[in-house]
Amino acid sequence: MKKFPTIETERLILSQLQEKDIPFIVEYLQHRIYSDLTSNIPYPYTEDDARFWLQMSKEVFEDRTGFIFAIRNKEGHLMGAIGLHDREDDKAELGYWMGIPYWNKGFVTEAAKAIVDFGFKDLGCNKIYATHFLHNPASGRIMEKIGMKQEAILKQHAKKDGTYHDLAMYSIFKRSK
Repeated sequence: MKKFPTIETERLILSQLQEKDIPFIVEYLQHRIYSDLTSNIPYPYTEDDARFWLQMSKEVFEDRTGFIFAIRNKEGHLMGAIGLHDREDDKAELGYWMGIPYWNKGFVTEAAKAIVDFGFKDLGCNKIYATHFLHNPASGRIMEKIGMKQEAILKQHAKKDGTYHDLAMYSIFKRSK
């Protein structure tokens, strides 16, 4: 795949992140809740963090190890992001975040369904998995809505701010799609 794909759903456009997205990324991820609910979003979130993440998103695409999509409304406004990261052996890890104004409207579920389909059909994945902190059950509900099943509780699997956290791991397999 030489060109970054664009995926359209009923309400969304999933496309490559761009420089113009940086102010929105910083604005959304300023809220402490993102750091509290994820293992890899720092607080405070700075413009340098957004620039680093944008550069990383370009590198993983060029290296063929991942796809990080901007989640946009049909007018092209950034709402959040979603990605698949190749973990070899025909499996990939799903991750996502959504701006607070767009929570509880089904946008992440809609985007995640499209990305899982992309992973199975276009990337040839056999397994797609995702994890969430146990104190973020809303993320687990999204995983269930897209057909994932809880596979395990990974004990003290993530270290954040000096504290070890358990993660719930969910997965879906190509044959179950």
